[in-house]
Amino acid sequence: MKKKLICYIFAGLLSTKVNADPIYLDYQATTPVDSRVLESMLPYFTKEFGNPHSTTHVYGTRSHEAIEQARAQVASIINADPQEIIFTSGATEADNIAILGVSRALKNQGKYEIISVVTEHKAVLEPLKVLEQEGFKVIFLPVQKNGIIDINDLKKALSSKTALVSVMAVNNEIGVLQPIREIAKLAHEHGALFHTDAAQGFGKIPLDVTKDDIDLLSLSGHKIYGPKGVGALFIKRGTPVIPLVYGGGQERKIRPGTVPTPLCVGLGKAAQIAEQERLSESKRLLALRNKLLNTLQKNLTGVLVNGDLEKRLPGNLNLSFTGVDSAPLLANLKGIAISASSACSSDSLELSYVIKAIDHDHSLPPAIIRLSLGRSTTEAEVEKAAEEIIRVVSDLRDKNPTGGGRSCKVEDIEKIKKDLLKNM
Repeated sequence: MKKKLICYIFAGLLSTKVNADPIYLDYQATTPVDSRVLESMLPYFTKEFGNPHSTTHVYGTRSHEAIEQARAQVASIINADPQEIIFTSGATEADNIAILGVSRALKNQGKYEIISVVTEHKAVLEPLKVLEQEGFKVIFLPVQKNGIIDINDLKKALSSKTALVSVMAVNNEIGVLQPIREIAKLAHEHGALFHTDAAQGFGKIPLDVTKDDIDLLSLSGHKIYGPKGVGALFIKRGTPVIPLVYGGGQERKIRPGTVPTPLCVGLGKAAQIAEQERLSESKRLLALRNKLLNTLQKNLTGVLVNGDLEKRLPGNLNLSFTGVDSAPLLANLKGIAISASSACSSDSLELSYVIKAIDHDHSLPPAIIRLSLGRSTTEAEVEKAAEEIIRVVSDLRDKNPTGGGRSCKVEDIEKIKKDLLKNM
């Protein structure tokens, strides 16, 4: 059995010794904590250290009030009741609670089918595998070449036995937006609940749990310039959920344990800022993204956009380059910190499962990168990044005029790792 070697490589880490850090274009992986967010958190590490569940004295009361303010800040972005927000350690935990907790709660009602999509995040796919082992029937919908599901496929899959439909709002690799309002409507018409992993969409696109008719929504702090280690799950009032962890009565007994006040405060502040700046930031990122894409396509042939370009997160580009091999492309993009969209096996280059899902005719070249712009990205950085990509792709094509597509051998990856260690 072939052992796969995951090679999501941050190309900037492959840089030789230089004074300047590479340009960061990997904001979908994580974001730096906003200075305003950090400032809001600091008091709760020291002076305001009280346990938010010890409300018999002022220390606990002040922490409790801070938690509830953060809960309200998160709720306001998605038009939810604050008491419908459950704090978690991140979107992964929120996804697990939503998918496992709801499915198990509905099984005794004769509902044992779950519908999802092949391009979901691993935080959704893995708990679905667990449910399959427990006897649930899981239906994975395909996507069209643009990365978006065909609604007719969903209509055919739904039945009276469907317990839950889980479809992410924004794909983490190709940035496409799924029609979650339409999906939720269809799910409810068949008596099913609807969950969406909105980690990549929260604070970046309009989300309204009332208008969109969402039952459960997962989100994360570190995708919106908040701290790592905190997220939240929206659970519509009345939605049945069996907890995964048992303990005290915190978070409506669904997620027991002492709530981390500083992290929750940071998430709340990050959410508030994201909503206040969402429209202006979306417009700015869209302009920068278009500039980057136009510059690349004007100066290079064979630049392909993976996924729908219009129904897409403003700061995302997922690109393929013809005539170039994946490993040397990543190894030579030394001035940019980005993510690759490929997984290498011992004797062949395999595209990521998301790219495979949209590559219906197996025509996409193996050299694929994800460029994600963020709050700190400047026009000058976009111009510099475009220049480097153009130079590297052109050089590689000149060296290999017959085209790319050779195998991505384990020794290729090992060489890159050795170069990384040598040059750090």
